[in-house]
Amino acid sequence: MGNNDDGTRPLDVLDRAKGDQVIAELKDGSTVTGKLRAFDLHLNMWLENASRNNDDGRTDYGKLLVRGDNVIVVSPE
Repeated sequence: MGNNDDGTRPLDVLDRAKGDQVIAELKDGSTVTGKLRAFDLHLNMWLENASRNNDDGRTDYGKLLVRGDNVIVVSPE
């Protein structure tokens, strides 16, 4: 992977989304949304005001740590 100085690397996009709402699709088919507070190179993410949606409905969380190896897609909302 080359070094882009224009800030278009994938993790740069996620870094600019800190403090904003993000949505992540997980391997089990569920989605998680919340305000992104922090993440690392493995896509472990700390979310606030998070919720998880799956076939059983919606579960609300105050704070949630999403383990990166469960993440398929993550995007700023």
